[in-house]
Amino acid sequence: MSTKVIRSTEYDALIAGSHNNPFAVLGPHASSQGRVVRTLQPHATAVELVETSGKRIAGMKKIHAGGLFEGPLPPRKRRYALRITDKSGHSYIAEDPYRFPSSLGEMDLYLLGEGSDRYIYRKLGAHLCQLKGIAGTRFAVWAPNASRVSVLGDFNGWDGRHHVMRLHPGNGIWEIFIPAVGNGALYKYEIQDSNGKLLPLKADPYGSHHEPPPGNSSIVFDSSYDWQDDDWMAERSVEPNLAKPVSIYEVHLGSWRRKDDGSYLSYRDFADELVGYVFDLGFTHIELMPVSEHPFDGSWGYQPVGMYAPTQRFGSPDDFRYFIDRCHANGIGVIMDWVPAHFPNDDHGLRRFDGSALFEHEDPRKGAHADWGTLIFNYGRREVINYLIGSALYWIDEYHIDGLRVDAVASMLYLDYSREDGEWLPNEFGGNENLEAVAFLRRLNTEIHAHGATSFAEESTAWPGVSKPVHAGGLGFTYKWNMGWMNDTLSYMSEDPVHRKYHHDKMTFGLVYAFNENFILPLSHDEVVHGKSSILGRMPGDDWQKFANLRAYYTTMFAHPGKKLLFMGDEIAQHDEWNHDRSLDWHLLEFAPHQGVQNLVRDLNHYYRDTRALHEIDFSGDGFEWIQWDDRDSSVLSWLRRDSTGGLVICVANMTPIVRNDYQIGVPSAGRYRVVLNSDDTKYGGNGTGADAYEASTEGHHGRPHSLRLQLPALAALIIEPAPDGD
Repeated sequence: MSTKVIRSTEYDALIAGSHNNPFAVLGPHASSQGRVVRTLQPHATAVELVETSGKRIAGMKKIHAGGLFEGPLPPRKRRYALRITDKSGHSYIAEDPYRFPSSLGEMDLYLLGEGSDRYIYRKLGAHLCQLKGIAGTRFAVWAPNASRVSVLGDFNGWDGRHHVMRLHPGNGIWEIFIPAVGNGALYKYEIQDSNGKLLPLKADPYGSHHEPPPGNSSIVFDSSYDWQDDDWMAERSVEPNLAKPVSIYEVHLGSWRRKDDGSYLSYRDFADELVGYVFDLGFTHIELMPVSEHPFDGSWGYQPVGMYAPTQRFGSPDDFRYFIDRCHANGIGVIMDWVPAHFPNDDHGLRRFDGSALFEHEDPRKGAHADWGTLIFNYGRREVINYLIGSALYWIDEYHIDGLRVDAVASMLYLDYSREDGEWLPNEFGGNENLEAVAFLRRLNTEIHAHGATSFAEESTAWPGVSKPVHAGGLGFTYKWNMGWMNDTLSYMSEDPVHRKYHHDKMTFGLVYAFNENFILPLSHDEVVHGKSSILGRMPGDDWQKFANLRAYYTTMFAHPGKKLLFMGDEIAQHDEWNHDRSLDWHLLEFAPHQGVQNLVRDLNHYYRDTRALHEIDFSGDGFEWIQWDDRDSSVLSWLRRDSTGGLVICVANMTPIVRNDYQIGVPSAGRYRVVLNSDDTKYGGNGTGADAYEASTEGHHGRPHSLRLQLPALAALIIEPAPDGD
């Protein structure tokens, strides 16, 4: 321990809260008089050095009027504590945070500096630990351009002079171990920029729990949850099984269902009510709109400030773990919307975190989304990439999330996204591709798959290879949302049936590119807001026709190549657009047409899951054949789906309000065919038109050796399969 001469200006800086290296002054140090301990206690009238038992070692002298005390530490004495007497005369014993060394090892600091620590969330943030046998919390945060960083909390009176952190200059990490701070403590970071200016108090970018606005403090949280999903987790694989059925129920937790008084359900409520509901309806997955912490309800979670924390709106982090566990116990996978495309301007968030453009770009032509009033992550900075990939892996590893749906991928890929000339900067080759974002997405997807999870891209352009492997030149997503199918088919279904023959290609064009990507067919929340109407509301005609159109549409969707996604409320045929401020209109299920749509969705899900021909070969033309695609005058479409063993099903859709008798389609083999699902069935709210089974004739049609003559109900779709022998 070397002797250092302390100048009075350093004492003044400590008192003023502007000293950037208090570990050089406070705590145990060698001096010309021997070893001494210094401590800053602005609110104390007296301080003593004591044994941890409370036995007095030595008194301490106030050496600065601002509350700086110094006392002698006897030779060979390593452990000590402080007995502090405050102005009210109350005395208490406390450990000195400045007697503890760094709890980050050399390898930790190396990986953090390199930006390659996959488990960065275990190093940065607030973590309960023991150091030298003393329990407390280690705080660590990245702020390389700050001149000082302090931890403020209810444990130090929110006074930034008490716990100024230690800087690791090689990587810009500030760190301190604070004894006796435990679970549930509120805290924020007080940061001075490089010029010594105090910034607005910041929440912890790696905080695992946060208090609600307007407080916005981070909360020390240590999980005690005991997972029960070992069997489920053991089934995870680095190679996604694309042949499995995927039918997703997209949910906004704040408005799926509310309590009678309008308050939110909790994560544990959802574990019972939502999980049971989704299980009954036969969906394979729940997709949660963003549940990472966000300050504004109206953003639906898409402007996150807590990329490592489930929102407190519905309970604690362990309550959220319980919800995931119950999903897995019921065979339901969980996908979470995850937003690495941008972050909000809130003062307590990432914006100019240490006074500089740390997480964002300095130049707004690269760093701001004018449309959303948000900032864009700097994908060229290794520490930012480490922050984002660490977040993705955190949800997968710590919360057992099965998949991440990455929002607004197109806004990441294109430098000129929603920008006019002069509002963006080209890449080094003069193009509009964001090469740094491309590299980030490829690395992200590689890591996601290596951790046994899947990824979903909400990408609305024709960027090639979104769901192709990285080694094949793709972005590496498991799946891509098929926005073209969604837009075309919704546009077709909104047409009056008398005009549909002029728009027939909107129902067939998707098969031109259906196997270019691993597609999800999404009817998401975006399709039922902002004046677009509900899905039912887009259907033309009177009430009967609206419901018939909707049932036919859903049936064709489940028979079409691609995995499926329905937004909550679609399955009960909501009349109104989605409103994030209130519950779905569950009372609609008192009415037969709405109950009928729900019955149909349930049956579609269960049949889809049980029928390999409808999900096994989704991403290859081997699993699909048109029977007749060009009967535009009748607005009838018919096709085959096949599995790898030769099993097949047939879908025939009549998109006019005219019953078509004796409608002939070609089929590959003789025998009896049964109608396994008819969207016009009375149990779904239809008329029950059509037979339950048909016998194939030897009359060839549509290039096939046999044919069926069907009665096609009005505005309905049939799913037909060869009957088993003896049926």
